[in-house]
Amino acid sequence: MKRFLPIPLFLVLFLLVSACTPAAPLQVPPSPEPLSLTFMAGYKPQANLPFVGAYVAKEKGFFEREGLEVTIEHSAGQGEHLQLLTAGKIQVTTQDAAVLLQRRADPGLPLVSIALIGQRGQQAYAALASAGIQTPKEWEGRTVGYKGAPPPDLFALLKAAGADADKVSLVNVGFDPRILTEGKVDVYPVFKSNEPYLIRSWGYELTLWDAADYGVPTLGLTYVTSESILQEQPEALRRFLKAALEGIRYAEQNPDEAVEIVLKYAGPQADPQHMRFMLETELRDAKSPLTDQYGYGWQTLEQWSSLADLLIREGIIPSVDAEQAFTTVLLK
Repeated sequence: MKRFLPIPLFLVLFLLVSACTPAAPLQVPPSPEPLSLTFMAGYKPQANLPFVGAYVAKEKGFFEREGLEVTIEHSAGQGEHLQLLTAGKIQVTTQDAAVLLQRRADPGLPLVSIALIGQRGQQAYAALASAGIQTPKEWEGRTVGYKGAPPPDLFALLKAAGADADKVSLVNVGFDPRILTEGKVDVYPVFKSNEPYLIRSWGYELTLWDAADYGVPTLGLTYVTSESILQEQPEALRRFLKAALEGIRYAEQNPDEAVEIVLKYAGPQADPQHMRFMLETELRDAKSPLTDQYGYGWQTLEQWSSLADLLIREGIIPSVDAEQAFTTVLLK
């Protein structure tokens, strides 16, 4: 026969008091003070990764959760986004890292990268596979195009591949890739996330060369603000960056939905497969050992200094303080 020991009186009283004591009210964190800013994508609506990060953050409520009202606008591609940024009319835009350094050097725009999305450059060099060109060394004696002005990574690529730049015929080709398919040049500079898709859709196979694969320092698109906005509105910028980078991560995990969101901005005339190609290409170029450790958008002085040194060495800019061109304060 089992015997039950009596429960001590003090324990009975403790249990009764505990049962009658009302639970402490659940502490709900206060909502952040609402802020607002304007983000202007540096080109027309499409699936460039920094654009996608903002689109997704807007549509999925990431900005709203951060207490941030974001107006999304688009540049016509004539450089007005940098003018509006420096005038304080917008607070965040996008810009290629090399161009950012050029604009800081001349005319001295106070641009600051708050996140480096493209860990590799946007451009590569393409030849028709039928041409049989295997290496940049074989560009000697052929015609190679450039857009606007010969980029510094072109000469660095030729040097790294052991080619003699004096034996290469360089021509300004503009922005129509049909010049390659029509045989007017042997090698054409392409935006990796855009033009290879177009050329292949016309029925041509390509051979591509990326300067980064030859050890040439190249960087891609950044989220950029100005020195004064960074000083005056750091909290709004921090909230923007937190939500936009979450938008990029969401797009990586949900690419079909991300493309659908892009099409809401790009319109019915946009090709969904083209947008998907662009998104996937830029997601690949947004990753590096640095982002594996720190996350999307991370940037270092070594990266910016290497690119600045290349621009200076090739005579693109006289000098620039690379340390002032970026910040990790918001990323941290």
